[in-house]
Amino acid sequence: MSNDNPQAGQNRPLPKKESDLFKNVVKFYESKQYKKGLKNADTILKRFPNHGETLCMKGLIVNAMANSAAAAQGSKKKEEEGDKKKEAIELVKKGLMMDMRSHVCWHVYGLLHRSTQNYAEAIKAYKQALRIDSENLQILRDMGLLQIQMRDLDGFRDTRLRILTLRPNSKVHWLTYALSVHVNGDCEGAAGVLDNYMATLEKDSVEFQRNFESSELALYKNMVLSETDGGEDGLEGIRKALGHLDEIHHVCVDQTGWLIARLSYQLQLGAFDEAKETCFLLFERGSTEDHLVHGAYMCALLKCDRETCVEVEKMKGMGTVATLRPLSDEERTTLLHAYGNADNTEAAVTANGDNDSSIAKESLAKTYPRSAAIKRIYLTLLSPSSDEFKSSIDKYCQRQIVKGVPSLGWDLSSMYLMEEQRPKNVSHGESTAATTKVRYVLAKDPVDIKSHLVHRLIVQLVDSYIASLASNNTFPSDATTVVAPSTLLWAWYLRSILHEQAAEYAQGITLINKCIEHTPTAVDFYELKARLLEGGGDIQQAANVIDAGRDLDHQDRFINNQATQTLLRAGRGEEAKQRISLFTREEGNPEHNLYDMQCTWYELELADCWRRKGDLGRSLRKYMAVIKHYQDFHEDQFDFHMYCIRKVTLRTYCKLLKFEDELWGLPHYGRAAEEVIKIHLHLLDFPGKLKEDEEPDYSKMTPSERKKAKNIARKKKKAMASAGEVVGKDDASNKDDSASNTNGNKKKAKPHIIDEDSDGKELLALDHLEEAKKFAAILVRHAPKRISAWALQYDVSIRRGKMLLALQALYKMKAINPNDHELFSRIVDFSQKLSSRSLDSQGHAASQTVIASEFPKLMNENSLADFVTLAVEEIKADALSSLPMRIAVARAMLSTNVGSSSDATSLILDCKLNVRCVSVETCREAMQFMDSLGTKEEGGGENNNNKGRMMQLIMAKFPFAKDC
Repeated sequence: MSNDNPQAGQNRPLPKKESDLFKNVVKFYESKQYKKGLKNADTILKRFPNHGETLCMKGLIVNAMANSAAAAQGSKKKEEEGDKKKEAIELVKKGLMMDMRSHVCWHVYGLLHRSTQNYAEAIKAYKQALRIDSENLQILRDMGLLQIQMRDLDGFRDTRLRILTLRPNSKVHWLTYALSVHVNGDCEGAAGVLDNYMATLEKDSVEFQRNFESSELALYKNMVLSETDGGEDGLEGIRKALGHLDEIHHVCVDQTGWLIARLSYQLQLGAFDEAKETCFLLFERGSTEDHLVHGAYMCALLKCDRETCVEVEKMKGMGTVATLRPLSDEERTTLLHAYGNADNTEAAVTANGDNDSSIAKESLAKTYPRSAAIKRIYLTLLSPSSDEFKSSIDKYCQRQIVKGVPSLGWDLSSMYLMEEQRPKNVSHGESTAATTKVRYVLAKDPVDIKSHLVHRLIVQLVDSYIASLASNNTFPSDATTVVAPSTLLWAWYLRSILHEQAAEYAQGITLINKCIEHTPTAVDFYELKARLLEGGGDIQQAANVIDAGRDLDHQDRFINNQATQTLLRAGRGEEAKQRISLFTREEGNPEHNLYDMQCTWYELELADCWRRKGDLGRSLRKYMAVIKHYQDFHEDQFDFHMYCIRKVTLRTYCKLLKFEDELWGLPHYGRAAEEVIKIHLHLLDFPGKLKEDEEPDYSKMTPSERKKAKNIARKKKKAMASAGEVVGKDDASNKDDSASNTNGNKKKAKPHIIDEDSDGKELLALDHLEEAKKFAAILVRHAPKRISAWALQYDVSIRRGKMLLALQALYKMKAINPNDHELFSRIVDFSQKLSSRSLDSQGHAASQTVIASEFPKLMNENSLADFVTLAVEEIKADALSSLPMRIAVARAMLSTNVGSSSDATSLILDCKLNVRCVSVETCREAMQFMDSLGTKEEGGGENNNNKGRMMQLIMAKFPFAKDC
């Protein structure tokens, strides 16, 4: 055996036999034939044990085998897999030490880091490999993929330029370089690269013909042109893009996308007549139900400014100009001409005080009489106080009730629009006289809904329907036409939904019970009754009701999911697991399948269920499972970097990159991360043992009781230790049975990843403050407009003693919502902590200066007592101020000695719960505040009376509430 290393930077390659074997090693690795590759590598190492490249390749194969085993075997061989990975790392490092001048060794070292998602170190290794072999395309490609994954955009552009320079004949290299220039913000440069690529092609090339790839490439270039700046008004790029659309019309396959792009450019340039023509072309292509097109059509009719056009373009659902902002009488009349038929338009125009007879010859309602969207949009154009609106909404409701449309209540609720003042974006050279703009927001609080004109009108109409249908089986407006008996049923159903919207749960239950008595087989009625019971405070009965409804239709996945969700909220986890398992794979634990399917709503509800029960370990485990899903989403984009470019889906790829950049700010991730932070902060504040870890006090027991308690504790510990093993055995037996039924070969069950640390003990052992700090930083970076993220950032910073960061969080909260109760309570807390800190703990002198100058501005230069007093006066002046704000101010009154406890409780009791943000949870919080006042102190009897009054108010508001 030779100990020589034939390739230690001495330009001495392996002998031919070993060289061929090494090529086979690489081939077997790429084809995932790891055992064969490992065998060939060992054959080489028998003769050349210090051959660096072979050692590295062997380490890479061992690492790949360990990863495959981890995916297949889960937790049972976790330690063994860890040893394999360590062995792989040692082999690669040894190989690298044996041959530091080999680009293969450095490339393999980078691949090893890439497999562990250590992308920064992988890029360093690739760069070192490129110093040795600067023209290695494979290394350049791999480094470019990591750079776009890490959003090293400058490096990505430079790498793709080097690749293009080396291989200028490849279409993929041209497109990737153009994309790299584009994502760096150089839109003109990207368009120039695409032009240069097209100039290299022959006239009869496939890129100039009408096909999918040519169409996507042309539309991508058009998108790039639209993003370029230029001109005095900054619209030069839009003009170029509009002109470019005419040039590429003959190659575009996606004509709808072409028309929508053209419509957007025309609106931004103020070409409203041409925009109307484009809208009609889209309507003719079948876009009559697309509210985006209708919103653009309204902008063209009203000749809206560019800011409004862009806002309408970004609206989702059924949003249009009419639901974005209030319309003037002139604008309303213009839109009524376009959307009403000859009869109702004349009536609407007269009702709005305009006698102009220039009605459109061909309105949309007349041209497309079967369009549901046009009929629905027409309602939003009418003034809610007009007779025509009442007449139109009457006809609309009657038609939907006769059809038995369950979603009518949700549909009508979208018309509960309220005006709101928002800051205005002032363009360069524009007058700054008007710094705010009026926009619509949807009324969601029952207090606002009950007082809304549209809601009150619909309630009157539905009440009249019920009275007329019950007596005559006809509608009030048409006493001659007898309708089907089921019409009264759906009128009751709609009225129950209106009761639910107004938080009138007892009245809603009365009507929905009539519906169930009339037709006990309708699933929708049970779902609504469950919502009413849950809103009214009886979650257990709500779970029973919706489960009964689920039992009526075992094929309905939606009602099954709703039943599962309600059961989890009722704390009945095992029943929920049984229900959700009806729609998962039959074999094994259903939670395995739900994890694999990334069913985040279920995991969030289950985590909440465990949290409410006090099992924080399991709760953390489920929240972290949701976070792991989002990490997987982020990693999954790696597979699309080259695929999308190869398939020339460049526009969609740009959307993917934007989505991935905003991934950590999405609602489900934010909810999971926030709960993780709260749990860690709770464990930090209360570091005592958890319930399951507490041992009984044996000293106070008799000998027999002590013996019995120790036996129970020992059995419990043994059961918890073997719980994961029992689950694995059960899964194995199930799979063995199924295997024996097919071919008689028994297979061992594969333990799942969720069985690892199922109780969350490893998560509970982490540094709570560090974990909370990590997730708080992610939230404030990726969800800066979420006030709850900054509230948690304050909570973490104040515990770390970082007063400046806490002050910054307060300012961010104020910028989002200056009237939020979380902001108020934290301002009070910050002031108290600031005054209680000793001089030694005040921090750096510069920090003290900043805090001393900036914090008083949050309290309007008032003292803490004056700040709280002003808050009390504002609450008394605003009869609808929210219940959480009242509780926060009441707590502040007691902590700052502003007023007595009776003054504090009166803030809550005097409102009689006829305020905003009243729910069972906030009422429970109010009761906890009153409990904190105690009964043994002076005035304890008065506090008992206040608690009694509060309970009466709660039971009147939530008649089914329990445990408040």
